[in-house]
Amino acid sequence: MTSGDGDGDGLRRSVALLRAFAVEQSEPARFYGALASDSVRTVLRYAPLAGAVVLDVGAGPGEFARAFVGAGARYVAVDADPDALSPVAAPGAHALVARGERLPVRTGGVDVAFSSNVFEHVRRPAALGDELVRVTRPGGLVVVSYTNWLSPWGGHETSPFHYLGGRRAIRLYRRRYGHLPKNRVGENLFRVSVADGLTWARRQPQARLLDARPRYYPGWARPLLAVPGLREVATWNLLLVLRRA
Repeated sequence: MTSGDGDGDGLRRSVALLRAFAVEQSEPARFYGALASDSVRTVLRYAPLAGAVVLDVGAGPGEFARAFVGAGARYVAVDADPDALSPVAAPGAHALVARGERLPVRTGGVDVAFSSNVFEHVRRPAALGDELVRVTRPGGLVVVSYTNWLSPWGGHETSPFHYLGGRRAIRLYRRRYGHLPKNRVGENLFRVSVADGLTWARRQPQARLLDARPRYYPGWARPLLAVPGLREVATWNLLLVLRRA
């Protein structure tokens, strides 16, 4: 595995991301802007973006389009929900309505397949991962990150009630706020572990795992993934970087 370490990969970066995470609800533009910029820097550790075709599956808000286009990429946002694609309005950005598990993209058609915080929202995350690999050209990059179920944010807005069980978390959230949560386990949120992601990446026959790490932590936190149990609770968000064979 390449380390991907360097400037901007230390504790200062982690603190900045956590501060942005704290204002996700109150200042979403600040949060998503910070996350999008960090995503671009992450990809640039492993591959150039100038002129590259980037497929963002489960695309985030418009901040991601602007960040990738600003780095010189040709950006294509993909989401099954047309409403989720409406903010993608950066010059040079394009949108495609499709499910990640069945992408209408030719094999080897993109330079970078990117997916942030989508694995936990599909019933078959490995199928989504396989599609990301399929549409990436030989030598291209596949970048996946997701929130694992047993992390403190695994239940998303129902956290930390998810530690009491997914269905109970929904009931407790509704009792507290008077309405159902957006993310409901078994419907649009699923229990995906760190082990699940690592197993998929390591067994992927058409790509080589370059890096695996807790996404929001400094690079030196990689050894955490070698500790079963602890990694499931402490990782928060798993980042996987693969090179297409």
